[in-house]
Amino acid sequence: MSREKYLTLNKASGPNSSAKAEPFVRVIALIATLGGLLFGYDTGVISGALLFMGGELHLTPFTTGLVTSSLLFGAAFGALLSGHCAAAIGRRRIILVLAIIFAIGALGTSLAPDVEWMIIFRVILGVAVGGASATVPVYIAEIAPANKRGQFVTLQELMIVSGQMLAFMSNAGFNAAWGGDTTWRWMLAVATVPAVLLWFGMLFMPDTPRWYAMKGRLAEARKVLERTRAKQDVEWELTEIEETLSEEQEKQKPRLRELRKPWLFRLFWIGMGIAMIQQLTGVNTIMYYAPTMLKSVGMDDSAALFATIANGVISVLMTFVGIWLLGKIGRRTMTMIGQFGCTACLVFIGTVSYLMPESINGQPDILRSYMVLLGMLLFLSFQQGALSPVTWLLLSEIFPTRLRGIFMGGAVFALWISNFLIALMFPVLLASVGLAGTFFIFAGIGILGAIFVVTCVPETRDRSLEQIEHYLHEWLSPNEAEQATLSQPVKRTS
Repeated sequence: MSREKYLTLNKASGPNSSAKAEPFVRVIALIATLGGLLFGYDTGVISGALLFMGGELHLTPFTTGLVTSSLLFGAAFGALLSGHCAAAIGRRRIILVLAIIFAIGALGTSLAPDVEWMIIFRVILGVAVGGASATVPVYIAEIAPANKRGQFVTLQELMIVSGQMLAFMSNAGFNAAWGGDTTWRWMLAVATVPAVLLWFGMLFMPDTPRWYAMKGRLAEARKVLERTRAKQDVEWELTEIEETLSEEQEKQKPRLRELRKPWLFRLFWIGMGIAMIQQLTGVNTIMYYAPTMLKSVGMDDSAALFATIANGVISVLMTFVGIWLLGKIGRRTMTMIGQFGCTACLVFIGTVSYLMPESINGQPDILRSYMVLLGMLLFLSFQQGALSPVTWLLLSEIFPTRLRGIFMGGAVFALWISNFLIALMFPVLLASVGLAGTFFIFAGIGILGAIFVVTCVPETRDRSLEQIEHYLHEWLSPNEAEQATLSQPVKRTS
């Protein structure tokens, strides 16, 4: 009997099933994605804090970029380390450790006496941000049923943008309530609260059935499946996990040297490309420097902080749209929509900044300010409504089960290094080539990213994680007589 027919007859929660997710899966996802909330808050809060910490910490354009990007440098190595540890100690334990690091980093940055200590604690905080970005999507993807995996994994993106929106609102709120140059310390300290909640919540969560199975702990894998799947679904999914793992070189310890296999090497580079194009659009220059950019085109501090809240609100609303779209269209199509749309918006911002006058009769051109803000909002609509949600989902899906932690860590390392370089150089570019020149550079990079999307991004919708692995092996292996195409459905028989 084919697996598809088996799933239909038993109403199993396979890729094409309409079965509802068990309530415990929702609880797990809610707790785990507090890591995404922290990710969003800690990366977004700096946008407002920079307006107030400059005097006390004596920031220059270069040290401003260094304070902002130091978190991203730490995030790159946090992603890499968590990826290597994921197979050894499990996804759950990593998240517990990351919660502690989140709290230490948040308190350290809020108490930093000078720019050197600020950078040190931002790097520490970045380790937690990067670790969460690599671990939480994998944890949710492996614990969610196949037919709901897209929606649950993109909850991480929803929590990230929600955290950024809370950061923007917190920044504006602290400024309105107290003002002054010390409010930035309270802005940074608030992040300790969700860190404590994340640590406490994860104490009661299980690890994933795929990790338990990889360690030979099949009884525990079955127990988790029984709590997260309908009764009739447990046996077939456990069997599928076992079959896939048994095919992978007798469960040898995962090593990067397996990249010597051509198909794995190609897959790893595709994963890194998917991770990098999302950052190379320049999205986080908008999330980190929006108030700075809006001040440069004529807004005052309060107006710039308030306008930045609109960025957060649009990001959250469009992430809901992205979650809805993931249930309607393919991953590959959604990636193309996001990449093409973001690139067009970068051209729009650059053109507005270049053509419209900076001032009229000696006063800043307010229309120019709001046109730049409009460009930002349109950009975030494509970024958060399409590109960002599908990026994290693809990264959690495309790597083989046994190597998923290591490969995810490497891909997210590339993501954060790209983010680091952009955040470091943006203040320097803004000072040297101006807003128009900076966004035209990002637009040029976006065109290259669009070519990559069209030629390299696979379609993974309506497949289980194990089916995706077999499909990509066939597609990327040069020794296959008949290679799969990007749009062909995979049909496996039991």
